[in-house]
This record gives sequence, structure tokens and C-alpha cells, in this order.
Amino acid sequence: MSDELIDLVLIETSEKMAKAVARTRQEFSTIRTGRPSPAIVEKLPVEYYGNEVPLQQLASFSVPEAQQLVISPFDKGAVEAIERAIQLADLGISPANDGIVIRLVFPPLTEERRKQLVKVVKSLAEEGRVTIRNVRRSSRQDLDALEKDGDASSDQVKRASENVDQATKKHENEINEALEQKEEELLEV
Repeated sequence: MSDELIDLVLIETSEKMAKAVARTRQEFSTIRTGRPSPAIVEKLPVEYYGNEVPLQQLASFSVPEAQQLVISPFDKGAVEAIERAIQLADLGISPANDGIVIRLVFPPLTEERRKQLVKVVKSLAEEGRVTIRNVRRSSRQDLDALEKDGDASSDQVKRASENVDQATKKHENEINEALEQKEEELLEV
């Protein structure tokens, strides 16, 4: 019985930490590098017939040139709503609407802007690491509660705590690797 409870805590811990890593990577994808990516705009909420809908449900995306992102709405009536959502998002880019598609022309990143984006990415990585540490703390509290309630021995809890620490280190390293990759992308000219 006690091993099953400990296993449940360890499985839940690993799942939550993996989700924190995935969320951090997803947030990294919204940070623009030299080439525009649909991830920058695909989650933008668009007011469409009275409902807020993510842009990715209303349009397809393409990158025909190195500095241009083309948004092709499935419904031509949504062009103005999509354009309005992009303007409200304050991306620093003015959408060009020809009535059929919306073009976003991204200016090349300056060195100063690249350094600002690196700072943003580092803060996102730190948020991910903090989330992982919070999961570790919560898991340790769960393990201590098992020991206190007599559902697990102190040796079992100690081994499980070591496993939690290993999982923490592993997932923090994954965030650090993703951070390094993103920094390289941002600083690449």
C-alpha cells in the first residue's frame, strides 16, 4: 500500500514537472527570432461573431519570405476582426490587409532588441524553474504527510525524496537546454 502511494506521488510529480517544461518551451516559441513564426500570433484572441476565438481556429499561416508572415482567414468576413486583434495585441507590427489575406512584415531585429528578448526568455525560464521547485516542495509535503500518517517508513520517504530531487534536476536541465537554444537563435544574426 505504501509503495503505491509513493509511486502515485512520484508519477504526479514527474507529470507536473514535464508540463512546466512544455509550457516554458511553448512560451519560448512565442518569442520572435530572426524569422517570423505563426506561434507569435496563433493564440491571439479574435472577437468573432460575439465569441473570443484563438486565431489559429480562424486562419492558416505561411511564411513566404524571411521577414513576412501571411495570415489567410478561412472566412473572408473575419479579415477585419483578425486585423483588429493583431493591432490590439501590440506586437509592434502593423498588419497590411488586402481584403483576402493579412500580411505582417517583421523588421530585422536590432542588437538591442535581441538583448531585450534574451532577458525576456531568461525570465520565462526562471518562471519555469520556480514552477518545478514548487512542485518539488509540494511533493515533499505529500511524502512527509505519508510518513506522518504511518503510510510509509522514513526510509521509503527518503528514497522517494531523492527521486523527486533527481526529477527536479532533470527537468531544470531541460529548461536550461531550451533556454540555451533560444538564446542562440535570438543572438544569431
